[in-house]
Amino acid sequence: MAQLFASGRIVDLILALVVLEAVLFALLNRRAVDYPRRIDLWLGLLPGACLLLALRSVQSGAAWTWTAFWLGCALATHLADVARRWRSRAGGTAVPGTAVDLR
Repeated sequence: MAQLFASGRIVDLILALVVLEAVLFALLNRRAVDYPRRIDLWLGLLPGACLLLALRSVQSGAAWTWTAFWLGCALATHLADVARRWRSRAGGTAVPGTAVDLR
């Protein structure tokens, strides 16, 4: 277990789990009637995945520009998620699957 953390492979494992989660959500989304829309699921997963990729770029010794790129992507997707939730609350309609009340 210590080797998993020391080598940085733990980040790869977590990223693989995020991809698996996205695939499972997509499959469930096809079958369920009252399930969150795909955009809501992606906007929930992408910021975390981008942060993991930023961490991985630091661990691998990549140029600082890659870390900055992934951090910028995390910020952009997070802000898109917040804005989407905020607009849905302001309009009086709830986005399915959202648990944040920004009122």
